[in-house]
Amino acid sequence: MVDVVTTITVDRPRGKVSAYASDPANAPEWYVNIDSARWLTEPVLEEGSRVAFSARFLGRTLSYVYEIVAYNPSERLVMRTAEGPFPMETSYSWADAGPGATRMELRNTGQPRGFFRILGPVLELSMRKANTKDLQNLKRLLESR
Repeated sequence: MVDVVTTITVDRPRGKVSAYASDPANAPEWYVNIDSARWLTEPVLEEGSRVAFSARFLGRTLSYVYEIVAYNPSERLVMRTAEGPFPMETSYSWADAGPGATRMELRNTGQPRGFFRILGPVLELSMRKANTKDLQNLKRLLESR
């Protein structure tokens, strides 16, 4: 089982941070490993919506579909995939962190299979590093606007 939690404080209001981070169209801009995101349903963020992603991780190209399983604007977003070699749940949560600042938490949990299962601790360490870079990218992008 993999459970990676990463947090960052962004000097922007919660509504701006959550709106940007929860929009799949923005994922390739701030996620280090995501190459593309494509809506499979109407492009409305709500429970049941589905988005296809293409990503690179540990030298492999991964294609997977996330389904939105919970969404409360400016508070929490939970996406889940059951397909592929790494069924995973990704959640974002946002909280006020002082005037005009937001604390964002990115959490990935999952049960790797096949190639990814044998990597164990290396997988978790790689995910933690990538997530840290992703949140740093998000912070840099939003604070420069």
